[in-house]
Amino acid sequence: MKIISGKYKGRILKGFDIDGTRPTMDRVKESVFAMIQDYVKDAVVLDLYSGSGNLAIESLSNGATKAYLVDNNKKAINVIKDNIKMLNLDNTIIVNNNATKALSDFINDGTTFDIIFLDPPYHTNELDMSLSMINDNVGVLSNNGIIVCETELDINYLKYNNLIIYKTRNYGKKRVNILKRKK
Repeated sequence: MKIISGKYKGRILKGFDIDGTRPTMDRVKESVFAMIQDYVKDAVVLDLYSGSGNLAIESLSNGATKAYLVDNNKKAINVIKDNIKMLNLDNTIIVNNNATKALSDFINDGTTFDIIFLDPPYHTNELDMSLSMINDNVGVLSNNGIIVCETELDINYLKYNNLIIYKTRNYGKKRVNILKRKK
């Protein structure tokens, strides 16, 4: 697993083998970042199911100003710390907590994000729970912010009345949907 573009292009990240995670493949990550390139520079990023920190670190490599990395897997947190230390990043906040609690804390604190990555474990209702919380507390997403969802599940995105699908791409069974706030 490597950083595909930006300041840290080509650097190898740890974490492709963390139990309970499935890192975003490089070709999918490259396609996702091509779709969101206009949103990354100067962004505040939330990687809610961070795993190795792959998506947040790619964002920082491409000009994001700050990244919050959330995971509740002890091994994942240690890998995130190692990757951040290896790259000497000082613009990250690591949160060792479950996604729902962390998102609730961000909402209560009034924290706002420009990009939210949601790549939860497949075959769970985590994506729906996270999107429902964001939809009901849409202020956690900046006015021009985006949510990048990666899943194999068929989700009825129409039920999130404060969000709209901006872009969709399929990669075999995997689907990436990018959502925005309704104007």
